[in-house]
Amino acid sequence: MEKKIDHILEGREKSIGEETILQPLPHKDFRFANPFIVLHHLPEHQYSPNSPAERVHPHPHRGFAPVTFMFQGSGYHKDNQGNEGVINAGDVQWMFAGSGLLHSEGPTKEFLEKGGNYEFIQLWVNVPKAHKWDAPNYQQVSASQMPSLFNEEGINLKLASGEYGNFSGPLQSFTPIVSLFGSIANGKTLKLSTKEGYWTLLYFLKGSANVNGSHVKSHELIIFEKNNTDIQIATEADCKIIFLSAEPINEPVAAKGNIVMNTEEEVLQAEQDFADGKFGTLDY
Repeated sequence: MEKKIDHILEGREKSIGEETILQPLPHKDFRFANPFIVLHHLPEHQYSPNSPAERVHPHPHRGFAPVTFMFQGSGYHKDNQGNEGVINAGDVQWMFAGSGLLHSEGPTKEFLEKGGNYEFIQLWVNVPKAHKWDAPNYQQVSASQMPSLFNEEGINLKLASGEYGNFSGPLQSFTPIVSLFGSIANGKTLKLSTKEGYWTLLYFLKGSANVNGSHVKSHELIIFEKNNTDIQIATEADCKIIFLSAEPINEPVAAKGNIVMNTEEEVLQAEQDFADGKFGTLDY
């Protein structure tokens, strides 16, 4: 049966460093769909050739995984655990912060020299309490390493993580998480399915569509009910989407700044650890 829509949340502008992003989650009308804590969308931005350096300076994370879906351009990540990588359009980076790290991110030097469009989604994926103090790790996959779910002209959706039908996404998580993203041309219809009881989210970076009887447009995030399984999409313009579905983590959430823990005391401890230099250093 079709899933009912509980919320349609519009992304609001938020400044992060030198960037202005859209944030539909958390929202004043809906806080978390644990393990999905934050969804940030950097809308398409045109850089002129030889643009000056622009990045988010070194900052700490603890207790969750920031995951970046690159839609346009090329971004560079570096952290103080020895991980670094370039993600191009269509690639995904899954950085598990665990017990804590510092990292920095922004457009690559080569991209800024050449110029072009830049756009990404960054998703904060929570982890169960039992894994919050695990050692950090880093995963990165290219577009060619992810399976395409629909063999149909005008539909280009890649599976980054989880199981969908007979396909498996290459990125690994501590709890079952299905993430797929890409584009759907105007005038297309398709059906997506998820497991009963899962949190399920659908965000439109671009375009408009009828989704289970409701009109949805660019920069809106749908939060579906946990009951039932089916989602019907009929596009009314060329669309770019990200679809997320996950087994709930039924634990308390305490999130502040760049920290996601279970209690306020743990967040305060993380802030103190950072102030005391226990997160280490990063020169980038």
